[in-house]
Amino acid sequence: MKAVRLGAVDYLNARPLVYGLELHSHRFSLRFDVPSKCAALLHEGSIDVGMIPSIEYLRGHESYRIVPDLGIISDGPVASVAMFTPTSPDRMRTIAVDTSSRTSTGLLQVLCVEAFGVNARFVPMPPDPEEMLRRCDAALLIGDTALFLDYAARGLTKIDLGEAWTRTTGLPFVWAFWAGRPDVLSNDHIAELMAARNRGVVASDDIAAEYCGPARTSLGQAYLRDNIRYSLGDREQAGLRRFYELAAKHEVVDRTRELEWY
Repeated sequence: MKAVRLGAVDYLNARPLVYGLELHSHRFSLRFDVPSKCAALLHEGSIDVGMIPSIEYLRGHESYRIVPDLGIISDGPVASVAMFTPTSPDRMRTIAVDTSSRTSTGLLQVLCVEAFGVNARFVPMPPDPEEMLRRCDAALLIGDTALFLDYAARGLTKIDLGEAWTRTTGLPFVWAFWAGRPDVLSNDHIAELMAARNRGVVASDDIAAEYCGPARTSLGQAYLRDNIRYSLGDREQAGLRRFYELAAKHEVVDRTRELEWY
């Protein structure tokens, strides 16, 4: 049997979703990339299934299917997706946005209207906080860079996008999920991905310790325990649909679509 080419996100928050796959599975070959690269690889057919930013479901192939009940989700503060600024939000005129991000940039476009009342120009840049804030009034950072940045020592305010979304809508936010074309996964594949998630949630403290190193272990453990969820249930799906509606309303995307599942 040919292994399914699986593309995962190379951040701490994705590690529980693939926990043990290299040891337990002959069904998958696994690679890690930043979220935008995962989406690009899936769109071009270089992987079969990707942990894609949720907004890329609207930008990709119309036949994409979502793996049920698996995702990277927050319900309140997410900690790892945030704007950092030395000024007040109402004074932001330019925002440097991490080129690793796609969903987060789309969410920020929505929140600038729905929550912040800001009409800012976005400047795509690599995730270098010093350079981003040298050129712009604020910096949108994602993943480990945002999670571990000592913003207080730099005199910055951290504006958590997960917290802003839930405060505005009352719903969780779905950052990413597994998606691919309809013929690439069997029920056994899906069961194995769910089993990896279940193992990873149980082992989250060990995952954080191995990934983060001694100096950051406690922060990583608290993050996986308190900020990130991995089950894509009814309420999470409602949050995802609401994001798609608002993204279309504010012309972040040119269409929305129904959620279709394996």
